[in-house]
Amino acid sequence: MGKFKIQNFYIFYLMKLKRYFWITILTITALLFAILPARTQQHTPSNTLFQASTISALAVGIFDGNTNFQQLRKHGNFGLGTVNALDGEMVGLDGKFYQIKADGVASVIPDSMTSPFATVTFFQPETLINLEGQMNYKQLQQSLDQRLPTKNYPYAIRIQGNFPYLKFRIPPKQTPPYRSLAEALKEQLIFELRNINGTLVGFRTPEYMQGVNVNGYHFHFIAANRTTGGHILDGQFQNAKIEIDHLSNVEINLPKSAEFVQADLGDNKPVEINRVERK
Repeated sequence: MGKFKIQNFYIFYLMKLKRYFWITILTITALLFAILPARTQQHTPSNTLFQASTISALAVGIFDGNTNFQQLRKHGNFGLGTVNALDGEMVGLDGKFYQIKADGVASVIPDSMTSPFATVTFFQPETLINLEGQMNYKQLQQSLDQRLPTKNYPYAIRIQGNFPYLKFRIPPKQTPPYRSLAEALKEQLIFELRNINGTLVGFRTPEYMQGVNVNGYHFHFIAANRTTGGHILDGQFQNAKIEIDHLSNVEINLPKSAEFVQADLGDNKPVEINRVERK
């Protein structure tokens, strides 16, 4: 009788241990899923410049979106570009993507919307540069060039603060059959603002990447209240505080469309791109 009680005790004890074991496993699994969701959804390393299509494809009028913003979010929380049918400018900041239409009004982009061209990254600033005094857009770029360790890597750049003057543009929505980017931008809307708070979101890409991206500096602006913005053409910068993320990888998602397959993306496109992106 005593031996039977001892056996029952051990069986009962082992069953309790087995129960606690599975409870512990399930608890740890739940915690891992709660702690690491962002990492499991992040498809691209943080030091990577990710592109949807190329600027040369946009230049010849490939304006139909090839990547939706749900996908873009997996590759970056910071960036710029445009949206389907070249319907305004796009700015990505702090994990949110904004569309600025031709009327100058900004709104949050739904995940289902697509982009024909976008450049994004997971922004992690490594360098802080303080530029004292006032300078124009060209002087700002020259000052940055003097402080970068090399011009052979891409950089993501964030400039926050109050800007004495900004001049920016927004293209109107296009309809098929699409014209070239140069033709579409003949109808661009120009805006000028003074003493405006906000953020410049931009990239500097090496010269050898011309045609893949905009050669040199490319900035979009979003106001602090997220109501307006656009593609920067000129400006005045006072005591600029600049954060820079050094990027060492480039990943490109090329369009899988007949328009891209048949397009002429020849050697003359980079010259045209640099001209239209700075006017």
